[in-house]
Amino acid sequence: MFTDFRTEACKTLEKTGIKVKPEFLEEPPDPKMGDLAFPCFGLAKEKKKNPNEVANEIAKKVKISKDSVFREVKVLGPYVNFFFDRGKLAEKVISEINKKKEKYGSGSSSEKVMVEYPAPNTNKPLHLGHMRNMAIGEAIARIFEKLGYKVFRVNLHNDRGIHICKSMLAYQKWGGGAKPDKKGDHFVGDFYVLFSQKVKEDSRLEEEAKEMLKKWESGEKETFDLWKKMNSWAEKGMEESYKRFGVKFEKIYKESEMYKKGKEMVLEGLKKGVFEKDETGAVFFDLSKYGLDKKFLIRADGTTLYVTQDMYLAFLKYEDFNPDKSIYVVANEQNYHFDVLFKLLEELKKLGYKFAKKNIHVNYGMVNLPSGKMKSREGTVVDADDLMDDLRERAKKEIEKRNRLDKKKLDELSNNISLGAIKFFLLKYDEYKDFVFKPEESLSFEGETGPYLQYSLVRAKNILEKSKEKPKAGELEEKEEFELAKKLSKFSEVIENAAEKYKPHLLANYAYELASLFSKFYENCPVIESEKEKERLALVESFIYTMRNCLELMGIEEVELM
Repeated sequence: MFTDFRTEACKTLEKTGIKVKPEFLEEPPDPKMGDLAFPCFGLAKEKKKNPNEVANEIAKKVKISKDSVFREVKVLGPYVNFFFDRGKLAEKVISEINKKKEKYGSGSSSEKVMVEYPAPNTNKPLHLGHMRNMAIGEAIARIFEKLGYKVFRVNLHNDRGIHICKSMLAYQKWGGGAKPDKKGDHFVGDFYVLFSQKVKEDSRLEEEAKEMLKKWESGEKETFDLWKKMNSWAEKGMEESYKRFGVKFEKIYKESEMYKKGKEMVLEGLKKGVFEKDETGAVFFDLSKYGLDKKFLIRADGTTLYVTQDMYLAFLKYEDFNPDKSIYVVANEQNYHFDVLFKLLEELKKLGYKFAKKNIHVNYGMVNLPSGKMKSREGTVVDADDLMDDLRERAKKEIEKRNRLDKKKLDELSNNISLGAIKFFLLKYDEYKDFVFKPEESLSFEGETGPYLQYSLVRAKNILEKSKEKPKAGELEEKEEFELAKKLSKFSEVIENAAEKYKPHLLANYAYELASLFSKFYENCPVIESEKEKERLALVESFIYTMRNCLELMGIEEVELM
């Protein structure tokens, strides 16, 4: 909707003979300077005049129509500044939102998008890093769905390789044939940590793990049966974690089912001159024309690398879903990997393989703990399940201070608040940045947190429930009313920007700013039994629809009380 106001300002300028695109208009840093500003530097250079002079010439020609959302235009230095008519803007925004309700901000794209996340190894449980991955991946998927895209969520289980064999070998030596006495992925993960401890005492275990991998690749029955058993334990446990975190996939691909196919693609490329072989027999892709080094695709011993499997996976995803865009949500440690992969896919098109029209790597930084970096092998990670359990118990204690609830309602509410706390904390930082996760801070009912957003919605709904009047959109002119309405108008622009840049933190930041402005409105503009009760109720209602949208897009549940 705010884009519509930008367009209106552009049309007003066009009547003076100036053509400008809506995105070229700026928002002044201080509201006293206006709401939208046209910078005259470029035009002044073209006309060989002083920017201030050009701004004055344009402003004199501007005519504001009676039905315009703007009330006046002023010149401030080299800028032509547009000022909103507060009352008209508020009424337009509120009417539009309350008409569209939950559909406010929806788009109508016909494209298909695939989002792949979190791609864990099946030798240990999901950890805090995977949670950031899932929060980002799910938010991106929901944002694109909101804009009308057909979205396919897929996952990749890295279920083969030396890291898997390390867990298997430890179980074989010290597991005693035991069955899981805890969640399966945690049970398997304990043996991965055990291997890392034992190998410090006996380095020969590394060679034994490599031998086990060779047995697995040759199909040796005892090794293969052990792999199937431990993998099923791990994957069952992961499924429980996915469900609890609120993610579900159209398909989960498995590395074990495709690594040989990737090798076949490479050998075909070798025959047709796309790839090359060195003196050791290893097959590589020469990236010198891209200013990069060689990338080996098949080792001298005939084994493949991750990139080999990913080539076939990209083809398989196209065959299964035919996406226009294929988005990979993977940590920034793999930036080079995906840079190479996407160049490889372009080369493979020469062999007739088809892939998504556009491949995008959404990378993100690390999540650390106050104590430092997480290390799976040393058992110093924060397991996703443990973190969810911990925050749920913290939330439960906070809720019990405020409300008396039966066990079922208490469990449900504490679960929704704690998950909201985790997801928002993981989403609010720029995706590129590393940060430290602070459980206690994330759960605060005040400040930049998920519970604060949930609480703002609870307060808004309580106002509607207490009032005997029916909301009715109308002109609202108080500063807090105007600022809230103006922020509400930007929702569509924010989610479009978040989709275009693959940055859900833009939505998280917007949601917090919106909740903060609602709080200021709540404190300074009484609603019930005020002279503007119906109009303010309509503003509250439009906030409810917009905040619901924000929470939904972040995968955060709405709650009824705090």
